[in-house]
Amino acid sequence: MIKKNRLETESIPRLLAEFSIPAIIGMLVNAIYNIVDRIFIGNDPVLGSLGLAAVSITYPVTLVLLAFALMVGVGGSTRFSISLGRKETEKAKFFLGNGVTLAILAGLLFMILGNTFIEPILRLLGASTAVLPYAKDYLSVILYGAVFQSVAMALNNFSRADGNPRVSMVSMMIGAGFNIVFDYIFIVQLGWGMKGAAYATIGGQFLSMIWQLTYFLGPRANIKLVFQNMKLKVAYVKDILTTGIPAFLLQIANSVLNIVINASLVTYGGDIAISVAGIITSATTIIIMMVSGLVQGLQPIISYNTGADRTDRVKQALKIGSIVGGIISTSGFLVFQLFPDFVITLFNQEPAVVSLGVEAIRIWTVAFPLVGIQIVWASYFQAVGKVQLASFLNLARQIIFLIPLVLLLSSIFGLYGIYTAVPIAEALAFVVTFTFLKSQFKTTQHPL
Repeated sequence: MIKKNRLETESIPRLLAEFSIPAIIGMLVNAIYNIVDRIFIGNDPVLGSLGLAAVSITYPVTLVLLAFALMVGVGGSTRFSISLGRKETEKAKFFLGNGVTLAILAGLLFMILGNTFIEPILRLLGASTAVLPYAKDYLSVILYGAVFQSVAMALNNFSRADGNPRVSMVSMMIGAGFNIVFDYIFIVQLGWGMKGAAYATIGGQFLSMIWQLTYFLGPRANIKLVFQNMKLKVAYVKDILTTGIPAFLLQIANSVLNIVINASLVTYGGDIAISVAGIITSATTIIIMMVSGLVQGLQPIISYNTGADRTDRVKQALKIGSIVGGIISTSGFLVFQLFPDFVITLFNQEPAVVSLGVEAIRIWTVAFPLVGIQIVWASYFQAVGKVQLASFLNLARQIIFLIPLVLLLSSIFGLYGIYTAVPIAEALAFVVTFTFLKSQFKTTQHPL
């Protein structure tokens, strides 16, 4: 008799807590990579607001790398989980092995192309003459850690799907801990500036990768990484990439969005406006990362039980996840509305930055309570394999609604039109996602 997996038998609230809490902690720690860099850079007397602007300019590039890593990690781990739910262990092994190979290839390609065209890329992204040297110093180092980040991020998803969410959490904590300590050493003590921040970042990513590889090559893993399963097979590659497309498109959308917003900010507010937007995105990223951790903990539960045809458990997981996602984003909303001065001055204390930032963050986050719920709902469709619908819903907030609104409202209201576009887009995306969810409830027995 085949023993049933805990994902099919354990209570949903307990599973969600066990899988999501480490994932949330891990994603929070992962967010520290970028945020700590910005805190040290923004408060450095030499780097200051120009350094913050440089990190904001390079952010779309790092999002593209993250998009490839998540496409492989989320797509591969989703198929991995569904295969385990169907008791297809051999398929799960190949999804793991092929996922690692794809992550390595993506990192190498990104490192080579990024370094070859670094200056044209930065100019295209809107780097001014003043900001360009800072951005180039930072990105040139970050690109050499592309393989580290790609493999670590992909395997973080697989270790959760393998039933060991704590491995993923520890991986991120090790990396972020290194980043924090060495940001201080490299920037404050040694005065290495932007390159120091980048060295600290890729050093942490390297340690995260090593930790994950040690797990999957060692005795603790339920499904081990072996060389013969790393040889690419068309069928597995296709399944990984097609299932991971929604996660990929979400990050690509973020990258495109950042490019459009940065271009508009340069036009209507200059480098100070870019610095402020960088602070706001860093602060809101903390909340988004928490919701992402929730979703990553939710994904193997939903995917496995979908494969096991346990629709009752899938429905319960979705309901609980939606409630928790709403609580997380509402908590962020309250902090941003009640304590905007604290949030902005944490990153930079220049009067011009603080004055604009306090106004901007309050407008930017007006609809933030809806964001957590919308992300949970949209990611659900991916977890059950409805890739096209999940792709559309992931794109709705960043591309379909926000970019047109940014272009339209900025042409009418200038800088504040950019800030106003964000909550309007979030509200529209929430309504559209709810409409699809409600429709699927009526037409299928699955809790879609």
